[in-house]
Amino acid sequence: MASELYTTHAAQYAESVTHNIYNAHYERPSLQALMGDMTNLNVLDLGCGSGIYAQYLLEKGASRVTCIDASVDMVTLVNTLLGNKVHAYQQDLTLGLPNEKTDSVDVVVCPLMIHYLADLTPFFTEVYRVLKPGGYMVFSTHHPCAESELRHANNYFDTQEVVEQWNTVGTPLEVRFYRRSLTNIMQAITQSGFVVSALSEGQVDPVVKTRCEKTYKKLSTRPAFIFVRCNK
Repeated sequence: MASELYTTHAAQYAESVTHNIYNAHYERPSLQALMGDMTNLNVLDLGCGSGIYAQYLLEKGASRVTCIDASVDMVTLVNTLLGNKVHAYQQDLTLGLPNEKTDSVDVVVCPLMIHYLADLTPFFTEVYRVLKPGGYMVFSTHHPCAESELRHANNYFDTQEVVEQWNTVGTPLEVRFYRRSLTNIMQAITQSGFVVSALSEGQVDPVVKTRCEKTYKKLSTRPAFIFVRCNK
């Protein structure tokens, strides 16, 4: 079940991540750096949120973009923003991708979503299924060794559900996610058949130094997210 952050407060969340430091000036440029040419490609946007990535993919020449999110409120925002330029629908990704055909997609993009899944192997197996031979997936997630992750770890190697209060929209809201080891993430990828072709810990945009020097220094010296490209 999606947090209130992505349902009741979906519009406020969408507004926040459009310009905030962690999403706009760290996560998005870092994940986009792992993508290749999108011209005439069929792309699946998993955990699409309000459609920021979908809009970027269209601007880069993707011929078809399918947006999927667990929150119907986010899907509504995508439809409002992009209309019939994309195909968007609600789907609980713990149940796979039943509406997507095998070997049908060129690229899968999945920003900051997999930490909401209790078991990664079935998810990566489904993504592998829908990708065409030679296709690839790029995703971002919480860095397993980030300070914000390790403070919750009773045992680093155990997958552990975490409950936090996030203040993304100016109101503290409960968010549940899973912290896990790098080993757990890599095993789920490779056991599903993927080959990891690129791994990055991201690079914060220098413009952040003028907005918040403390955050710029933090993200320049201690990564918060990890970015991975997997090839089929």
